[in-house]
Amino acid sequence: MTLIEQSYPSLSPSARSIANYLQQQPLALISQSIAEIATNTKTSKATVSRFFRQLGFASHQDAKQALLALRESGFPLNTKSSSLSSHIEQEQKNLSLTFEGLNAQTLQSVATLLATSSRISLIGFRNAYPLALHFRQQLKQVRSTVRVLPQPGQTLAEDLTDMVDDEVVVLVGFRRRTRIFKKIIEALANHTTVLITDPTGQIYNQSVDHLLVCHLGQDSPFDSYAAPMSLISQLCNQVYAALGDKAGKRTRRISQLYAQLDELEI
Repeated sequence: MTLIEQSYPSLSPSARSIANYLQQQPLALISQSIAEIATNTKTSKATVSRFFRQLGFASHQDAKQALLALRESGFPLNTKSSSLSSHIEQEQKNLSLTFEGLNAQTLQSVATLLATSSRISLIGFRNAYPLALHFRQQLKQVRSTVRVLPQPGQTLAEDLTDMVDDEVVVLVGFRRRTRIFKKIIEALANHTTVLITDPTGQIYNQSVDHLLVCHLGQDSPFDSYAAPMSLISQLCNQVYAALGDKAGKRTRRISQLYAQLDELEI
């Protein structure tokens, strides 16, 4: 749409009709053929083809692929008409793709690390930060020494320097990660690391000890984090099982304190 705005003053009247139509119906760029766009704008197929060339694309298909690639990178963009039923279908697909692609033995290995390590550090930025916070909250129910990094307004160097030998670092990072993400992974090369990410994070496959890939969907403007939240739930349940009586005793002590402090609405 930005290219249309930039090119609009130099467009012919017919091309402006196409531009107006696509600005009002952005999904048409993906869902309609050149012939359909021409019919809906009362122009010709040749005019539509020329319009896309004026925008700098080799063809309509080239423009379509560029738009889909933009959404795949994480840019909020509507690529399909949305409805409640399609949303539910996409969520189910995301969950299925995620858990079908995960190895049960890998999940157990990660859960064992989370249960037995002396400390867990959870690192997340942007949309991954709330997931890291939730992960900490669940793990703190069953074990101690779990922290989230970076602390608000703080830098990471001090905390990365304090990493102990048997500490597990869980990095949570999805597409459109911050530029520092790669440097953090490099700095943690001598530590045990788990990465929870989307398919784009597979570029770090050789740089972490365990890679857990979640699917976020790309038909709606915004990514869905239902799959990674479900994965976090599964890992925490496995940690609970691995800790056995220790987990049960801790949760009971916490519940007693909740009551003593009158912290929760019952």
